[in-house]
Amino acid sequence: MSSRAPIFRNRTEAGELLAAQLIQYAKHPDGLVLALPRGGVPVAAEIARKLELPLELCLVRKLGLPAQPELAIGAIALDGIMVLNEPVIQQFQVSQQTLLQVAEAERQELERRRQLYQADRALLPLTSRLIILVDDGIATSATLRAAIAFISRQQPQSITVAAPVAPPETCELLQQLVDEVICLIMPDPLDSIGRWYEDFSQTSDQEVCQLLAEAAERLASP
Repeated sequence: MSSRAPIFRNRTEAGELLAAQLIQYAKHPDGLVLALPRGGVPVAAEIARKLELPLELCLVRKLGLPAQPELAIGAIALDGIMVLNEPVIQQFQVSQQTLLQVAEAERQELERRRQLYQADRALLPLTSRLIILVDDGIATSATLRAAIAFISRQQPQSITVAAPVAPPETCELLQQLVDEVICLIMPDPLDSIGRWYEDFSQTSDQEVCQLLAEAAERLASP
């Protein structure tokens, strides 16, 4: 893809553009926007705001290769579901012991985030909902596949994956797992997700909590 390809100013703009492609879900009584923390939350919050839908989190964590943390050897969900990236595991000869150590560290981080983001708030049910699952971009899809497995166990009405950017082969893979995939640009090669944003600064815990509170307050308002 050329250097003239679309570039998002930030995650909020990416969410606004995605919302325009999801307009059929606006104000749907069964609609629910699920964000992958942390980077997916600003994108999802804007989708939820535009479509007037509730916002919730789907807590999953990438299992990063110890020597290259950005390279996924798999992902784990809050309920223990684990999706492995077998080609990477084999290529780098990741031992079972290393895999378990990484998984345990990420499981602890998931629990920390659950306590911080959820506190005493009950999670919204996913059963029979029209789920819009959102991230700020997709590379290997390991994290997203763990999220899909977690959501599918709760028998939603449908699952739509929405992301600003992902490579075409990843979108094709996800199409086999969910009802719909909405992706604004599909560069080949991807290079990196951050390459397609002008501002791809890290989303903080504080920002996640603030966006969740704002979404809840908006829905509670008459």
